[in-house]
Amino acid sequence: MSAPRLFALVLVVQPPRVLLGKKKSGFGAGLWNGFGGIVEPGESIEDAARRGLKAESGLTVDTLQKMGQITFEFVGNSELMEVHVFRADQFHGEPKESDEMQPQWFQLDEVPYKQMWPDDVYWFPLVLQRKLFRGYFKFQGQDTIVEHTLNEVEQL
Repeated sequence: MSAPRLFALVLVVQPPRVLLGKKKSGFGAGLWNGFGGIVEPGESIEDAARRGLKAESGLTVDTLQKMGQITFEFVGNSELMEVHVFRADQFHGEPKESDEMQPQWFQLDEVPYKQMWPDDVYWFPLVLQRKLFRGYFKFQGQDTIVEHTLNEVEQL
């Protein structure tokens, strides 16, 4: 099996709220998500996280906390996705809409899980509680989780 494709995902958390972006086109269009994207060759995962956050929301951050790592498999696709999840508590700038994402603040008790990827309901609360985790989700299409594991870990 080939090496997985690396992705970075940033969640901007400012209790009692969290910033999410609605994907406007492409993979996962119409779903709320964090900000980020593909790690480019020669780029560190953290640099990709910062670049994706800035490109999709207009925000910059000084500090990112790595919270988790999730491997995704899609039935019928041999390429795995390895997503590195970061949390940012402080940021610079004001969120602004980009070609890809429409940012919006949500109260922590009103996170729109029904309009998010089905796996988010499992691991997203761990990020909010500052718990580190590793997970694996196998999808049939974009809507059905066929199998998954999720474990809290001491370190990543």
